[in-house]
Amino acid sequence: MTSRGPLTLAALASAAVPGLDPDSVEGVVTPAVSPFDVAFVQDHEHRRWVVRSPRTPAASAQLEQSAALLALLARRLTMPVPAVRGWAALPEGGRACVTSYLTGRLVDLESIAPGSRLAAGLGRALAQLHNLDTRVYEEAGVPVYDAASYRTRRLAELDRAAATGRVPTGLLARWEGILDDASLWGFAATPTHGAIGPGTVLATPDDGEEPDVKGLLGWESAQVADPADDLAPLVGELHPEALDTVLEAYAHARVERPDQHLQRRARLVHEMQLVRSMMVAVAAGDDTGAEQRAAELRRLDKQLAAEEAAEQSRLPEPKGEDPAADEAPDETSDDAPDAKAGTTTTQPVATAAAAQAAESDEDQAVEVEPTGPAQPVKVEAPDAVDEPSDDGEAPEAAADAEDDATDANLDTEATTDADADTGQDAGETTDADTGQDAGEATDAGEATDAAAEAPAEAGAPTEAGEPEEVPVAVPRQGHGDHETAEIVPINDEDDGDDIIPVLPRR
Repeated sequence: MTSRGPLTLAALASAAVPGLDPDSVEGVVTPAVSPFDVAFVQDHEHRRWVVRSPRTPAASAQLEQSAALLALLARRLTMPVPAVRGWAALPEGGRACVTSYLTGRLVDLESIAPGSRLAAGLGRALAQLHNLDTRVYEEAGVPVYDAASYRTRRLAELDRAAATGRVPTGLLARWEGILDDASLWGFAATPTHGAIGPGTVLATPDDGEEPDVKGLLGWESAQVADPADDLAPLVGELHPEALDTVLEAYAHARVERPDQHLQRRARLVHEMQLVRSMMVAVAAGDDTGAEQRAAELRRLDKQLAAEEAAEQSRLPEPKGEDPAADEAPDETSDDAPDAKAGTTTTQPVATAAAAQAAESDEDQAVEVEPTGPAQPVKVEAPDAVDEPSDDGEAPEAAADAEDDATDANLDTEATTDADADTGQDAGETTDADTGQDAGEATDAGEATDAAAEAPAEAGAPTEAGEPEEVPVAVPRQGHGDHETAEIVPINDEDDGDDIIPVLPRR
């Protein structure tokens, strides 16, 4: 792998384009596993250029194919694409490529607002690309896959990753299950960009109007494949409502209706991006990077498992299997018909128990309304006080009331017999009412306990869940030409850049 610095890249640009006299150069800091060295060159005429130098033979072939494709796309797309201006031979073989510089602002996908012009413009831009005839890509010599061969390629990638022993078995089972489902892979292959991300989507300059998508950069991964590849980064990074805006504009602009499994495959591609990044690190001999990706895969496995468990817990229980409904009748007397108490089998437990309390005192000459709550109407005989209730607590309360009445009669021995009779009647009435109230209170307390136990038996609330997993951030795909947040300045002169950096330049 051969790497070159900014000054060397500026010299290559000068050799590739006649009349290009470099005045300043800015080198883009790229990862060690990046296939290209990239720099921005400005000449004395204040023209700006982008120079790329491949680090490997495979990257050199990619660069040649993408350059041929850009020449064809320039005549078929309404949005601008970088134009190739010259080539410079490299000592180890291959060539460095110089292209024109497109002005604009790089788009941070997470910042795209729902319903915005930018979201709709991105959907239309991708639809325009996917509507192209696949023969354009075939003419450029880029890879071409149909649905069956592309699915086989994905399975082979997963098998190679599994052989490293770094992919959790849960993820392997999940991904293999989706890849084995042939019904999900009946898509029509389309031309794709292959590297949609924060470094490749270019918006219009800041001119006071709402931004729109101006063009796409970084065409080295273009191929005929699954259109879900271009939607995968959007599924992972966009707000759900912003994603809906993109997909709606995309569907309206497509010549052919998108297949119904497009979004599900896009989510799979997004999840498997970690595997691709890990395999790139493995191929480059970067054990530290590979282990970092493996740790992220383990976190992703836990996150997805937690999401599936939460989804299962939200599913409704099958009808006719409500434990609370089955156990409610056990809190009432089996000997009492429901019609007499005015209840049904579906009536709440507390209501049924209260009606049962009223029924237990029916022997005390208490009339009960058949369709409403029990109400005392008339007391006829004192013997009703000694009648035991269903729970055995009412006579005890009645006896206490009689003792109180007897003591009161002893204190009033001077009263007439008629008055004593009247007092006795009053005591009887008090005792009967007291006994009934005590029985009702006891039954109501038991009903309340039963009502409190029923939801717990039904398993409605669950125990406190485990701490939420931190969402795994899938690595973004490569660095784009305009990713100026990581640019190292080579020349201190500032002529006024057309691009607005994501972060302040250093």
